[in-house]
Amino acid sequence: MAAILQGHQVHPDGRTWKTHFPKGDLWVFGYGSLIWKPPPHYDQRVPGYISGYVRRFWQVCGIFETRFPRRQPTLPHMLLPQIVPYTDHRGTPEQPGRVVTVIEREFWETLDDPYNTQYHGQANKVPMLPDAKQLASLESESASTGKVWGAAYHIPASHAEEVHDYLDEREIDGYSVHFTPFHPTSGPSADPQENADHATPITTMVYIGRPSNPQFLREPERRAPQDVAQVISAGHGQSGKNTEYLYLLEKALEGLGLGTADVHVTDLVKRVRAIEEAGLAEREEMEAEREVKEYLARSPAEHVHGDKIE
Repeated sequence: MAAILQGHQVHPDGRTWKTHFPKGDLWVFGYGSLIWKPPPHYDQRVPGYISGYVRRFWQVCGIFETRFPRRQPTLPHMLLPQIVPYTDHRGTPEQPGRVVTVIEREFWETLDDPYNTQYHGQANKVPMLPDAKQLASLESESASTGKVWGAAYHIPASHAEEVHDYLDEREIDGYSVHFTPFHPTSGPSADPQENADHATPITTMVYIGRPSNPQFLREPERRAPQDVAQVISAGHGQSGKNTEYLYLLEKALEGLGLGTADVHVTDLVKRVRAIEEAGLAEREEMEAEREVKEYLARSPAEHVHGDKIE
């Protein structure tokens, strides 16, 4: 079981993470934006997986965060939380976006999720949605083993504290710090999973949006793939479009050679693209309707002198 630190409840000044990295260096696992937007000062980037988790776009972004400022020299014993707007991601407080998190598999098995191959919602034994049966069968291997693929970064001791603080500012909002074994691939191969299964695990730090945090999607209907896709297709924040985040994650996983390892991501990409195509078709239809109205509103003289055969 992974060790857990609850966000900023353990302040960076405590340097509790060093108990997991006695040499002073740091390993960080990225399963979302860290795959394509790595932390500074890393000297190694290794693809691989963590075990016992499931990756989902079930974390809200663009709402409010609880931020713990650094202790003031005049009041070193005081550390007061502040609630501040969080608008520097893929959504806004008025229209929050969706970003990825990983969920402990044991907890995920209790949730309503159309990608689950078993009955989900243990209390009500709700059966799997019919349109998700094919997706569930495709994801059965990765979900049953609880493997989440991504990239781990090694930060040398000379920059570990600096990068740790940087990641706290970048990743901590709504997330908690876990420490869990990472299984690296041992090198280029046609079968990176086989390489990772035989490699020596490395302890890594990973930021996880736990279900207890206020930005986790608790309502089952909000976790439905089509609802998530609709939100992503419309989301936009200071960091850009929510769709860009999704597409970048898809391409980043493909770049690791593991593009088929997460059906949840590829399914959302298909859904969002369908929504975008439908939106484009609707806009084209509205434009055609407008042109027809303008054409019919012309005078006979305008039709004679202004038209051309197409």
